[in-house]
Amino acid sequence: MVCTLYVAWGGRLAGYDFGAGHPMAPARVELTIELARAFGLFAQAGVSVESPVPATDAELELVHDPRYIAGVRLAGRPEPDPSVLDFGLGTEDDPVFPGMHDASALVAGATLAAARAVWAGAAQHGVSIAGGLHHAMRASASGFCVYNDPAIAIAWLLGQGAERVAYVDVDVHHGDGVQAAFYDDPRVLTISLHQDPAALWPGTGLPSETGGPGAKGSAVNLALPTGTGDAGWLRAFHAVVPPLLRAFRPAILVSQHGCDTHRLDPLAGLRLSIDAQRAAGAAIHELAHQVAGGRWLLTGGGGYELLQVVPRTWAHLLAEAAGHPIAPGARIPAAWREHASRGTGRLAPEFMTEGAPAGYASFESGYDPAAPLDQAIMATRAAVFPEHGMMPLP
Repeated sequence: MVCTLYVAWGGRLAGYDFGAGHPMAPARVELTIELARAFGLFAQAGVSVESPVPATDAELELVHDPRYIAGVRLAGRPEPDPSVLDFGLGTEDDPVFPGMHDASALVAGATLAAARAVWAGAAQHGVSIAGGLHHAMRASASGFCVYNDPAIAIAWLLGQGAERVAYVDVDVHHGDGVQAAFYDDPRVLTISLHQDPAALWPGTGLPSETGGPGAKGSAVNLALPTGTGDAGWLRAFHAVVPPLLRAFRPAILVSQHGCDTHRLDPLAGLRLSIDAQRAAGAAIHELAHQVAGGRWLLTGGGGYELLQVVPRTWAHLLAEAAGHPIAPGARIPAAWREHASRGTGRLAPEFMTEGAPAGYASFESGYDPAAPLDQAIMATRAAVFPEHGMMPLP
């Protein structure tokens, strides 16, 4: 029997933990899983929850340098050698912690397990909500990311015979590590929507970054003005992502759902609501069925408002992928609210969104060359649409 949703989850994934005070708190993911469970999601027919195993060295080496993997192992020992700094470890963003390799390999293993389930036809959709570590490079950690699980999964899918893989990244930060892994590979289309790199780390993701020789148009970057809210973000998404995916026709759609685009996120400057993030997940789900035969691998990612935002947005995402969307105005079960408040010392939200359904005006209905948002959209469309046989102007 084919299940609707394969969830790669086990409590050991909370071991990916940079320590107290670090923004990438494992509680973000634990609270998400508990909220989804409180809504009865994992008891639904067609939903399978399985504990993953760590990725092997051979699997990690699909993307990462063996010397780097060895360095991560050394970094997780009680007294790491100072040379770990050569691999981007031991920094404020990526401090070392005991068992770092094992914890990081388990995150990669979770995303690989979800990819296998979808590619083998055991599930329509596979999710690794602890994954989405899209900044890690071939030989270095970066931006809270040790091993680049989306890139590893994509490389594995290519090795299994996937002729074309599309990757859509809606994190507020540029999906630089995944782009770098496949910049010269025309089989992989990477699309990243992110805050203007002039205003936000890592400072990459300009529209002019379109792919290497022989792969022009395979890297797509939509750099959004600081302060962009629901209507602008959704306008930009629909102006760029659906037409490109329909032209590319991937065998499988991979997506990264960082929710640090929310207006409450402490590390960035976009202004989305949970309603808009929920709409984005639903749109990507629909596109998976339109362009990839329903084959959809999705991950978590960034998101650092661990009580008000991450659990609600990702519980919506899980429910959407399972085919049982949670109503925007749904009241959150009291047991979860009490549990979350006790664990965080803060008042938990009462409803599943802020109650302002997100709408937008389509780009095709009118282009304003004086508007900064439309300028950003046109820069991206002009850079890559011709490579896919499309005209930039609506």
